Parts: sequence; C-alpha cells; structure tokens
Amino acid sequence: MHFARLAALATALTMLAAPAFAQMSPEDMTAQIEQVHGNSAQFADAFDDVTAAMRDGDIDTVASYGSYPFQVAANGELYDIFQESDFTDNWDALLLPATIEAIGDQDYGSLIVSSDGIGFADGAMWMNFVCDDETCTGGDWLITRITN
Repeated sequence: MHFARLAALATALTMLAAPAFAQMSPEDMTAQIEQVHGNSAQFADAFDDVTAAMRDGDIDTVASYGSYPFQVAANGELYDIFQESDFTDNWDALLLPATIEAIGDQDYGSLIVSSDGIGFADGAMWMNFVCDDETCTGGDWLITRITN
C-alpha cells in the first residue's frame, strides 16, 4: 500500500514538472511564458518575426535570431553553426521543408514551455532568452537549437 502511494505521488510530481504541451489560449500561453521565463511581450514579437520569416522564406530574418554558436541536427548529423553566414549559406541542407513549414505554421497556443526554453513544432526549434551580460538586465529571444 505504501509503495502505491509513493508511485502515485511520483507520477503527480512528474506531471507537474512536465512542460506545457496542451493547446492554450494566447493569454494563457503568455502567462505561462511570463511565469517560466519572463519577457513574454518580447517573446511574442520574436515569435511573430520568426514564424512569418519561415512562411515567407526570409532566411536572413531567421538567421538574425540565431544565438551563435548553436546546433542544428539534420541528415543524421549535428552541425555547429558559428555565424549567420554558416546558417544562410547552408539553409537548404540544414532545414527540411517540413520543418520550415511546421515552424511557420506554429500556433502560439501550442508552443512547448519548459525550463529549457520555448519549443516550436513539437520541439523542432527552441528559443531562449539570451542575456546581454551577467546582470541580465537586457537580452533577446534567440534560436538556440533546431532539430529536423
């Protein structure tokens, strides 16, 4: 009996610690982002920019949101992207059309919010708030990983 209670408690705690995957209203998603990361208004702007750029094929805008260096998993390999030109020059090899479409079509209420960042397209792309310095009084929401 004691084991059953411990198992139920462990399951409940795991569910509470899990990232948010369920569809939420935009207001609830904003509140979730604010609670976990802060800077939710700035994230909303980055979300709009990145998803529109993906839909429009605006490679330069997407690249401007990179937190260099970051990694892209593609073609069964893991690539280190050191600068914008690495990303833009290899766009077609690094991003599958399905990944681009999924990120471009991302619904705001279906983002993944966890302590690791904010995931797009079921975790195909992750953004985090990257601080300008140690005080973290300023920073930007940037792409920190892409997995095709």
